[in-house]
Amino acid sequence: MARKSEMMDAIEALAKAKDISMDQIISAVEDGCKAAYRRYIKRAQNAPLNLSVVLSREHDAQIFARKVVVEEVEDENQQLSLEQAKALSPNYELGDIVEIDVTPADFGRVAAQNAKQVIMQKLRDAEKGKIYDEYIEKENEILTGIVERVEPKAVYVELGRTQGVLEESEFIPGEEYRPGDHIKVYVLQVHKDRRDISRLPQVSVSRVHPNLVKRLFEMEVPEIATGVVEIKSIAREAGSRTKMAVTSVDAAIDPVGACVGPAGSRVNKVVAELKNEKIDVIKWSADPAEFVANALNPAYVIRVLQSDEEKICRVVVPDNQLSLAIGKEGQNARLAAKLTGWKIDIKSETQAAELLRLNRPEVQEGGGSVIADEQEDYDLLPPEDDIE
Repeated sequence: MARKSEMMDAIEALAKAKDISMDQIISAVEDGCKAAYRRYIKRAQNAPLNLSVVLSREHDAQIFARKVVVEEVEDENQQLSLEQAKALSPNYELGDIVEIDVTPADFGRVAAQNAKQVIMQKLRDAEKGKIYDEYIEKENEILTGIVERVEPKAVYVELGRTQGVLEESEFIPGEEYRPGDHIKVYVLQVHKDRRDISRLPQVSVSRVHPNLVKRLFEMEVPEIATGVVEIKSIAREAGSRTKMAVTSVDAAIDPVGACVGPAGSRVNKVVAELKNEKIDVIKWSADPAEFVANALNPAYVIRVLQSDEEKICRVVVPDNQLSLAIGKEGQNARLAAKLTGWKIDIKSETQAAELLRLNRPEVQEGGGSVIADEQEDYDLLPPEDDIE
């Protein structure tokens, strides 16, 4: 085995190259030496059980047996009589731990051969542990990766020191991935491969998670990054459309305008990253009726009735905007319901008037009156031109 001066040079170089602490490598060297020593003396009847390793500038690695000073020795592998201890040093007392040099004369060569595998495994484990610690802090964040390999059920993405796995369920529908593509991904989970400990930690990533949209806006909108504008909720059908509700803690800041940016510059960057997925930025409101009306954008809402007991909002829109409010295959209404957390029942003016005539003929409409409902606890959002 190399002398300590040479060993320390090698340890320092390895620590720098692998970005692993000196203590971790020295610990691995010590464990390797202990394992090599136990293999070396496995046929010996009095093999010490408790070992320590000392690395010094003057010597190769030295193996010491640790024994307890006792009055009567019952186990020679772990105990030493007081008389034997005094022979080594007059300062020893009962209960002291004595370290006895048991390094074989030719241990260096044997240790070098037998310790190598243990040491290298320890180093691999330490490196994997460091990578795991680095990436576990990136859960729920965005990383930029390079597509390495594309398979029918998964895309493998280089994320620096380890690999990200984008499973088929996390693909944006219709999006194509090619080796060499740079893509932004949302980190779902970092985990160690328990089946194959030789592999580096893998990172499960997504392109469809709603928080990918949230993180992208945090990157593009300074007001969100600083907390002036808050994202309250997101409803997403990846590859098609997203609705995002925002509010501002500063009355002077328009949260929707901040997210859209001058001439749409900020929202367009997010849209481009998501391969032209449509994004509706909605003004959040603590009033459920107003929030639902906003969430149905781009349709114009005449009025909203809410049932707190059923958590249903009944919405009236102009006849010519019923299809727009519902959306293709119901998408606009579906996303609005997800965004607000309320069930939404949409009726055109004609439908609402007909229901009113059939169910409550005594209620008359006119001016600023409402479409009546038999539930008395309904709150009304009166028609307002500023509801989009």
